[in-house]
Amino acid sequence: MDVRKIVVVVEDAEAARTALGWALRNLLRCGDVITLLHVYSAAAGGSRSRKKLRLLRLRGYQLALSFKDMCSGFPNTNIEIVVVEGDQDGAKIAAMVREMGASALVVGLHDQSFLYKLAMRHDDIASNFNCRVLAIRQPPSSLFDSTKTHVITTDASSFSMDFSQVDMTPLDLPDIRPPKIPYRLCPNPSAIIWRSRRKPRRRRGGSSR
Repeated sequence: MDVRKIVVVVEDAEAARTALGWALRNLLRCGDVITLLHVYSAAAGGSRSRKKLRLLRLRGYQLALSFKDMCSGFPNTNIEIVVVEGDQDGAKIAAMVREMGASALVVGLHDQSFLYKLAMRHDDIASNFNCRVLAIRQPPSSLFDSTKTHVITTDASSFSMDFSQVDMTPLDLPDIRPPKIPYRLCPNPSAIIWRSRRKPRRRRGGSSR
């Protein structure tokens, strides 16, 4: 079985953590490599000084380490961390995914997700990544029950998005009881109860008169 490389975008957002958890439980198989990719923007720091850039990189690495801790409960999981500088529009992420030769990209979908920005600028954003893109959307916490989860994979239609969207929605399970099956102690007595016949004894010394 070929080893796949699954890239998970690391962001300080609950949707990104949900996306990693979904990938670990539903996408990961033995031998796969999960790459935790975090792209920080120098513009977000307000300065391009070495001290600011070093601080942004350190924060990004610490954030990626917290994502790595989520993988500790999954044995035989190969994890690597990549922290690079880039933009907030997803161009750097797309370039890194292509360079890594990833099989799949897993993204937590939220209001400020870079996927929306890419979708508004490109008609076919899947070609930017050259792999399968899975966007994980998390419902509001008031509607989410971790004990009842239902995963629905659909094609997103807004902004002509051509990636797969996975919705985590509550699932109400009906109370279905198994039908009662009548039990008979002896459904066919003749099949299990039988009686052998004794052969008549022959008298010694010839036939009797």
